[in-house]
Amino acid sequence: MKLTVKIIAGLVLGILVGVIFNLFAPDAFGPVDQYVLGPVGQIFLNLIKMLVVPIVFFSIVVGTAGISDPKKLGRMGGKTVAFFLVTTTIAISIAMALAYLIKPGVEGSFSGSSDFKAEEAPPVLDTIINIIPTNPIQAMVEGNMLQIIAFAIFVGFALAILGERTKALRDLFEQGNDVMMYLVKIIMETAPYGAFALIASAVGGQGKEALQSMGMYFIVVLGALLIHFLFTYGSAIYFLCKENPIKFYKAFAPAMAVAFSTSSSSGTLPVSMKTAQENLKVPKQISSFVQPLGATINMDGTAIMQGVATIFIAQITGVDLTFTQLIIVVVTATLASIGTAGVPGVGLIMLAMVLKQVGLPVEPIGLILAVDRLLDMTRTAVNITGDAACAMYIAKSEEKREGKEAETVL
Repeated sequence: MKLTVKIIAGLVLGILVGVIFNLFAPDAFGPVDQYVLGPVGQIFLNLIKMLVVPIVFFSIVVGTAGISDPKKLGRMGGKTVAFFLVTTTIAISIAMALAYLIKPGVEGSFSGSSDFKAEEAPPVLDTIINIIPTNPIQAMVEGNMLQIIAFAIFVGFALAILGERTKALRDLFEQGNDVMMYLVKIIMETAPYGAFALIASAVGGQGKEALQSMGMYFIVVLGALLIHFLFTYGSAIYFLCKENPIKFYKAFAPAMAVAFSTSSSSGTLPVSMKTAQENLKVPKQISSFVQPLGATINMDGTAIMQGVATIFIAQITGVDLTFTQLIIVVVTATLASIGTAGVPGVGLIMLAMVLKQVGLPVEPIGLILAVDRLLDMTRTAVNITGDAACAMYIAKSEEKREGKEAETVL
C-alpha cells in the first residue's frame, strides 16, 4: 500500500473513531486521549518539529547559494510575494462573497461577553525591522522563522559570492540538507499512525453542541476553502504553469494529508518540500527558497477564515458593513498576512485587528473558537498547497526566462 493511501486511511479511521467516542462513549474518551491518542500524536508532531529549524536553515542557505545571481534572487522574491498577495486577496474576496450569499449569521444572535481577549498585533514597521536578527542562534532557539530565513539568505549569498573559497562549507550545508531530507523520509513512515491519533483526538474532543451551533459558519468556511483550493490554485497551475491541476493535487497529496493532521504549515514544511521536489519536480534551490518563505507569510486559509468570520460577526451583531468597510477588510487582512507573520496565534490576532478596523466587537470571536481546531486543519492543507503552487510557478517562469535568454545568446 502506498504511503499516501496509508495516511488517508489513517485520517478516515481517526475521524470515525473520534465520532464514535463523541457520540457513544464521551466519558471513555478522556483516558484514551490522555494515555493513547495524545502521546502518539504528540510524538509524531515532535518528530516533525524537531527538523523544522535545521531544514529551513540548511535549505535556504543551499537554495540561495545555488541561485547565486542577486538579480535572480530579487526577481524570485518579488514574484513570490506578489503571488501570495494576489492569492490572499482572492481568498478573502471569495470568503466574503460566500458569507454574504449563504448568510451563516442571520439566524444567530449574540449577547453578553466571551472568554476571548484580543491581543494587540505589533506595528508592521516593527515586524519588518525585527526580520533582521540581532542573535541568529537565539532566533533558532525560539523558532523565529522570518529571522532564520533572513540569516540563512545572508549566509547563502555570501557562499555564492565567495565561490571556490568556501566550497567545503557549501558542501557541508548540502550534506546537512541531504541528512535532513533522509530523516524526513524515515519519519514519514510513522505518518499514518500520527495522523490517526491527531485527527481522532481533535474530533473526539469536540462537543456535540459546539459542532451543531456553529454548523453554518463551519460549512461556509469549508466551502470557501474548497473553492479557493480547486479554482484559484487550479487556475494557477493550469494557466501559469501549463500543467494538469489534477496531477498536481494527486502528486502533492501526501503533504496535504500531513498538514491536515498537524495543523502547522511550519511543522509540515519538511514533508511539503520533499514532496514538491520529488513528486512535482520543483528544483531544490527554488523549493528551498519559496516554500519556507510561504510557510511563514502565506496565509490564504487564515484570510478565508477572517473574511467569513467578519461577515458572520457583522450578521449576528446586526451591523451592516458599507462597501468601503468591506474594502478595508480585504486590504487589512491581505497586508496583515505578511505584516504579522511571526506572531503566535496569528490568525485570531489578525481577526481581532480586522474587526477593530471596521468597528465590530471582538467578543464574538469566542463563538468560533469551538470549531476553529477542525477548520485549522483544512486551512493548513490549503496554505501549504498554495506554497507548492507558487514554487511550481516560480520554477516554470524561471525555466521559461532562462530558455529565452539562451535563445537570445544563440
